[in-house]
Amino acid sequence: MITKSQIKFVNSLHQKKARKEENLFIAEGEKVVADLLNSEWKVQGVFATIDYLNTHPNEVALMTGVELYDVTHDELGKISALTTSQSILAIAEIPHEDESINFSSGLKLVLDEIKDPGNMGALLRIADWFGIEEVICSNNSVDCFNPKVVQGSMGSLFRLKVIYSDLGPLFEENLKQSKLPVYGTLLEGDNIFETEPKQDGFIVMGNESNGISHEVSDYITQALLIPNFSVGTNGKPDSLNVAVAAGIVCAQFKRI
Repeated sequence: MITKSQIKFVNSLHQKKARKEENLFIAEGEKVVADLLNSEWKVQGVFATIDYLNTHPNEVALMTGVELYDVTHDELGKISALTTSQSILAIAEIPHEDESINFSSGLKLVLDEIKDPGNMGALLRIADWFGIEEVICSNNSVDCFNPKVVQGSMGSLFRLKVIYSDLGPLFEENLKQSKLPVYGTLLEGDNIFETEPKQDGFIVMGNESNGISHEVSDYITQALLIPNFSVGTNGKPDSLNVAVAAGIVCAQFKRI
């Protein structure tokens, strides 16, 4: 059974302001919550159906010390941020992430003004898939704890270091230190399939509509182009979805 006050509280976490004030976020769905429970992140409460609790003994075993509420699907629908509610929803603490950045080595994914939660979730999955552990987001990008981002990341969020930062000062600091290469997809870039990118550096992906911002593009040391191979007689697509483009770029960095 879930109370009206609990419904009101969980629903408040759909909004960024409340998440920041409470330092909490919600995660929904069997796969996402399972990955959360298996991480080192602190889970505060779980709302789940009886059917879920009876059929997932391994996950239930991980809920020791967690406030557990058995609810109906209808009750979950009242607190879900998704169009179709799942069989389990968890409330977890937002970790205090170490915001230091390794300027000496490693590959980092930089997200410049990514606004769509679905794209952000997919980008986090791509970083996780290709073993890129650091994701740096501009401060005006969508919140990675937005419920749709958490859902879209399918658990990858809990395995990554996600930092929000002003990108200009960040790249200025890079110039002062190791001067790691900064890669970005631009129309005037080199064919990505004919380049051999280094395994250390920053991969910048830009806004869904406007691409990489002018401020950030000034710091790119090697522009990359994903060529258009379309042979359509009625025109060609003018762009790729940012997550699709990121997948192509990251795969090219890992091809060796």
